[in-house]
Amino acid sequence: MSLPGGPSAQLTAWASRADAAESAVVHRHIRRLWAVPWTRMGCARWPADVPSGTFVSWHYWWQAQLIDCAVDATLREPTPVRRRRLGNLCRTPWIRNSVSRSGSIGWRRDFHDDMAWMALALERATRLCGVRKPRGFDKLTAAIVAGADPVTGVLPWQRGGDFLNAATNGPAAILCARLGRTDTAERLCDWLDATLRDPQTALIHDGIRKGVLVEDYYTYCQGAVLGAETELAAHAADVSGAEASGVSTHGERIGRLLEAVSTGMCVGGVIHGDGGEDGGLFAGILARYLARVACDLPDAVPDADLLRGAAANLVLTSAEAAWGNRIEFDGEPLFGHEWVTPAVVPAALFRPDDPSARVAERDLSVQVSGWMLMEAAAQVEKAASGYGAG
Repeated sequence: MSLPGGPSAQLTAWASRADAAESAVVHRHIRRLWAVPWTRMGCARWPADVPSGTFVSWHYWWQAQLIDCAVDATLREPTPVRRRRLGNLCRTPWIRNSVSRSGSIGWRRDFHDDMAWMALALERATRLCGVRKPRGFDKLTAAIVAGADPVTGVLPWQRGGDFLNAATNGPAAILCARLGRTDTAERLCDWLDATLRDPQTALIHDGIRKGVLVEDYYTYCQGAVLGAETELAAHAADVSGAEASGVSTHGERIGRLLEAVSTGMCVGGVIHGDGGEDGGLFAGILARYLARVACDLPDAVPDADLLRGAAANLVLTSAEAAWGNRIEFDGEPLFGHEWVTPAVVPAALFRPDDPSARVAERDLSVQVSGWMLMEAAAQVEKAASGYGAG
């Protein structure tokens, strides 16, 4: 697969850098849940404070992104250790969620975006890495599909709520496309494009509440929409007849959004950050789905080479910046929450429970985002040889 215009000097060592990012997250953040055998979860802070160290604070959807990164690493270089870890990571959130104070059982949550991100990660783990289908997975996907608003046909952010947003319907559309529910995925993507796309910037707004547009832009919303459109473009390229016309529609949307991301979500070709906590994951998620455009966009899409090259350049430029601004601590990378500026060593190394010692670099979200970016760069690197990661 050709990726024209990509800086060849960057296509050298991304797999080893992804290895280093994985190792750092494993050593600093991944641990057993309450000493229960065959469990692994990501600790939300490093160094751990009491809430994160005891998994009182655990962040359901962060675990989904962690699983997705573990899938990437396993696909890149399968090893018995990685396979065991991935299986444990897929198993453990079900246990933790089932004893939550909210009364949740299994994978169920009040928020559809949480469940959609988790279902995406678990689906990849089972389909691509041979992980045994987790208990309750079918109920999870059924709950997502059944949660659609009866009037609009799209998913509310919260069960029974009135906020319809991109962060929910983007990953849900990717999931539906991968599960073969392409009609549902098409409906969600059509709604996203018609309702949330800004006609001036072409970026995707956050959402709509009671008919009023919430005019915020987030990087991960752009990424999820790019991912969904890429899945549907690939599906349309595989069919014949009237459906094949969808290739051009999805290709046009991808091209328009790629240009918007390049001008509105990046600084000098580097994806901008959104701080710590949940925002720490936003840039990495955009990088993940830019890599899907670079690796998986079918040749049938008009100007496919140009679109793949544009997406690849954003991934590689961002990865070069993040790697260049990392800190090496105990021989392993610590990524910053903003990839164009140097990372900061957490003062909490010396006083982990002091609230004043909080910096974004402590957050699992920020470090998983850096790992996600390194995996995306490694995938783009291999795409030059005809590789796709799924």
